[in-house]
Amino acid sequence: MSRTELLLFLNAAHFLTHYGLLIFPTAALAIAPAWGMTFADVLLLGSPLYVAFALGTLPAGWLGDRYDRLALIAVAFLGIGGSCLAIALSSGPVSLAAGLGTLGLFASLYHPVGLALVTDGESRSGRALAVNGVFGNLGLAGAAAATGVLAQVWHWQAAFAVPGTIALLIGGLLFARSGLNVDRRCPTRAPSGDGPSSGSLPHQRTVFLVVCVSALLGGLIFNMVTIALPKFLDERLARNGIDLAWIGLSTGLVFAVAAIAQLPVGELLDRIGARPVLTALLTAQAALFLALSQATGWGALVLALLAVTCLFAEIPITTWLLGRHLAPGIRSRAISVEYTLSLGVGSVAAPLLAVLHGVGIGFSVQFVGLAVCACAVLVAARCLPGQSPSGSDRRI
Repeated sequence: MSRTELLLFLNAAHFLTHYGLLIFPTAALAIAPAWGMTFADVLLLGSPLYVAFALGTLPAGWLGDRYDRLALIAVAFLGIGGSCLAIALSSGPVSLAAGLGTLGLFASLYHPVGLALVTDGESRSGRALAVNGVFGNLGLAGAAAATGVLAQVWHWQAAFAVPGTIALLIGGLLFARSGLNVDRRCPTRAPSGDGPSSGSLPHQRTVFLVVCVSALLGGLIFNMVTIALPKFLDERLARNGIDLAWIGLSTGLVFAVAAIAQLPVGELLDRIGARPVLTALLTAQAALFLALSQATGWGALVLALLAVTCLFAEIPITTWLLGRHLAPGIRSRAISVEYTLSLGVGSVAAPLLAVLHGVGIGFSVQFVGLAVCACAVLVAARCLPGQSPSGSDRRI
């Protein structure tokens, strides 16, 4: 299989992973009246989906470093597809929750396994990671719209059955196209001398620790900003007579524009390395958060657009670092740790925001705190080694 074909399958896998995770929140609106339940009760049935997705990340990384990664991506396709069909056939809350848990488990395979594949033996992994990230963003954006249409035109079961069937077909095609062997071990070396290479053990440890700091604090920043954005715009634009519908459109516009920010960053990573790009983005974030703490009116919308764009632009950098500077045989596990930390701290964002608002700590203070977090990641980023492990003059 050519590199181009491989990336097409990986992009489709990233799209379907995020798509699958976002079907249920919209489908729940149709499931509730169909089953005579409240929306809140139905939404609770989705807990196994996200718990399994988070808990499955670490074992997925272990599998990715022991077995054929492309075969595991095919398993992810088939598992996501089969789980979606099982959910479509569910007759009650128990079977629905079980199907959602299985869906989350298979979806957890992608990031530690798929992202390691994107970076394996790829000298220009920044561009590949950026394009792959855009496909994931498209999955997020497309799930709500397509689910609503399918549920409205047919039934909520169709919202799961249609993407499930597509995932099964792609998974079967991947197995047939590649002659995959599930028992084949993953490579412990980059397949060519032109690909990324690992450095010394201290070098790898430094990069990994910086990535862990970024995952913890960056994950908290990302989730707090994305969750709080509608409420922030509601407060800061309300003075201009903006109604709720406009708030929703404004939030959607911010996310839509920010979604493509990874593309230029991918090119920059391959040209100048991670440290200058990460430093610039974190510096901009800190300044924008301080400005947002006091911004009102249309200025708040513009500054929010710039801040969220910086957040989305940062997404491929840490995975690029792991792919460029860690040994191939441990990359899946390293990426799984990164996502476990990010997902774990991200789950705290919503209750933390609720507590802060409950005690009267509003956005004027919250955004100052986020600026401090961005500065802490900036300090960690400055600890990155100054040159690539291959000893070339390309800086990281």
